[in-house]
Amino acid sequence: MKMLVCTDGSEQSQKAVQEAVRVADNFKSAEVTVLYVYEAAALPAYSRGRGDIPEEVLLRYEGLSEKAGQDILESAAAEFKAKGVKCELLIKKGYPSDVIIDEAAEGGYDMAVMGSRGLGGLRRLLLGSVSNAVAQQAKTNVLIIK
Repeated sequence: MKMLVCTDGSEQSQKAVQEAVRVADNFKSAEVTVLYVYEAAALPAYSRGRGDIPEEVLLRYEGLSEKAGQDILESAAAEFKAKGVKCELLIKKGYPSDVIIDEAAEGGYDMAVMGSRGLGGLRRLLLGSVSNAVAQQAKTNVLIIK
């Protein structure tokens, strides 16, 4: 089984990591990749699209986003390691649902695992916009954890 586990460090995605560990532990030959996606355009809304953000600020923000992602991935990896499950860590930049959908297809995963809602500012009542988009558009199976 080849599994893509998506995390953003939120409570829901931590639950998704825990469930993915449980599932992977049942498949000793599981290939697991833990993915963190950050948006370079996730700066405050008032500055988006105005072009007045200095490049050094954007680069610093991007560096901080990558550092946060690495910390989140290392935390997830520790949970897999505790159960003896090997995993690869992957950080990508872009719009989360697009990146997850593309990675799931290009990587030939059997399953994508993710939380029902993440850290996004705009939340839907029943299902987060990212998990909803992935569930609707991904060609692979998607396990959404509540």
